[in-house]
Amino acid sequence: MNAVAERMPALYLSHGAPPLADDMNWTRELAAWSAALPRPKAILMVSAHWEEAPLALSATETVPLVYDFWGFPERYYTVEYAAPGAPELADSVRKLLRGAGTPVQDVPDRGLDHGAYVPLVEMFPEADIPVLQVSMPTLDPRKLLEIGRKLAPLRDEGVLIVGSGFFTHNLAALRHAGGGVPGWSAEFDDWGTRALLAQDIDALLDFENKAPAGRLAHPRTGHFAPLFVTLGASEGELDRGRSVIDGFWMGLAKRSLQFG
Repeated sequence: MNAVAERMPALYLSHGAPPLADDMNWTRELAAWSAALPRPKAILMVSAHWEEAPLALSATETVPLVYDFWGFPERYYTVEYAAPGAPELADSVRKLLRGAGTPVQDVPDRGLDHGAYVPLVEMFPEADIPVLQVSMPTLDPRKLLEIGRKLAPLRDEGVLIVGSGFFTHNLAALRHAGGGVPGWSAEFDDWGTRALLAQDIDALLDFENKAPAGRLAHPRTGHFAPLFVTLGASEGELDRGRSVIDGFWMGLAKRSLQFG
């Protein structure tokens, strides 16, 4: 891929379940966010919903969607997002990762899951920007941070790197929360925001132990994990990080961040 003059930022966004697309406030926030960004040459998505080792690359020709959820109304299964494939980006990812000792595999029939396409529908509705999704080969924050560091040069080639998860995510605990924002969700959101402002990467890497209610906010860490790829890709620019979206949806913190 050829370099471009303007370096792209790196994002972490809270993508939600498919019904979050019915929240007009959220869709307006995403649309406004993308309108303020430079236009990407390509988009690299890291979603909470694809864990596979070795690190895997999605389809690079025709890019299907993966409706990886169950029990929703039929309309959620008819959403389309016919983004172009990104074979050049896939080549660049392979070179960067394999050159640094990270094995990479191709999964040519794997499409974009809802952690990728649900926000992309709102941010880039024309579906005219090539998209590649990569798997998380581990949930180890330090290893994901290192993967982000290796991918950081893509930002100088016009690639928008997006980690997609949810800033707090415990659906089982929500069933017993009695409505509103549960304390564990608000406490973790506040702690995480302050840690990011302080650029306290060591605390964030050990969030399960350092954060109040860390293990309750993320009993399984997959939805926080994409943040570490974003942080790795943003090294040296963490002082330029900011929250673009905050607040809560169904009790979960939908904090979304931009670096650079």
